[in-house]
Amino acid sequence: MGGSYGGFVVLAALTEYPELWAAGVDVVGIANFITFLENTGDWRRELREAEYGSLERDREFLESISPINNIGAIEAPLFVLHGANDPRVPVGEAEQIVERAREQDVPVRKLIFDDEGHGLSKLENRIEAYREIVEFLDEHV
Repeated sequence: MGGSYGGFVVLAALTEYPELWAAGVDVVGIANFITFLENTGDWRRELREAEYGSLERDREFLESISPINNIGAIEAPLFVLHGANDPRVPVGEAEQIVERAREQDVPVRKLIFDDEGHGLSKLENRIEAYREIVEFLDEHV
């Protein structure tokens, strides 16, 4: 389980080392570095490209490290949580990984909070999220 960079790490671990995991919980993680950079705010793109790589110069590398491009390797159930108003990692990252996982017949659960951004700040949402995470893990681990 992880959030933001940790959410990406969950997806990367599930796709790169699928035999090691019984389940994964991705909270506001990057699934596809190409769409992440294309859809993040212009004010953030330059900073993120300095960190991850440029869409123009490093596209092949960005594709190679994007978990969505290795989705067929996932063997473990996946739970994806995201805020609909996330200014850092657009909610489309959650939506596309869930869609592609379902296409691969991966057991997947999605929980999008309409009143959250990058992470879960509201107590009632955290309670709901953690309750559902526990249920998910009880079911699959």
